[in-house]
Amino acid sequence: MTRICIIDGHPDPAPHHLIHALCDAYAEGAAQEDHAVSRINVGSLDFGFLSTPDDFATPPPEPMLSERRKIADADHLLIAFPLWLGGMPAKLRAFFEQAARAEFFLAASDSAHKWPMQMMKGKSARTVISMGMPGLVYRFGMDAGALRALERGVLGLSGFGPLHHTILGGAGEVDEAKFKRWCTDMRIFGREAV
Repeated sequence: MTRICIIDGHPDPAPHHLIHALCDAYAEGAAQEDHAVSRINVGSLDFGFLSTPDDFATPPPEPMLSERRKIADADHLLIAFPLWLGGMPAKLRAFFEQAARAEFFLAASDSAHKWPMQMMKGKSARTVISMGMPGLVYRFGMDAGALRALERGVLGLSGFGPLHHTILGGAGEVDEAKFKRWCTDMRIFGREAV
């Protein structure tokens, strides 16, 4: 059994969005193998933006404190979001900033010459990004910027590994067959906890 935390990064909590359906399918697959699943629905949370280094140094208030415990307890993360203006939605970015407060992802080293301590060592992650443009255009034409920033930044620096990702291009015009195929893929990922 793997403990999985699903981070649904769509900022709109309305149920009709593709990202919500993909997260549901992943959770269904995980349940088929009796993996323990917790969920963080970023669009349903109420939190502000960080403005000062002093804020970043202190623990976050609720509900963020409780939500990030789900990350701490998990062996594997699924992070899913739609691409907006070439990056992750601002609310998801703000979520990660809030979650990272008080050395949650990275902690100061006990030596002046060492790399910060990676607080997420031993955890794996998959990122799923949906977008209107073709996936190949995003991957090669735009250099997959948001994905690279997340994988090399928050996830990589804090010790997550291995890292997997799924880029779903053409999400603006998804027919029934493609939607079913994507949900089937997500159920498989959920069952395998990857």
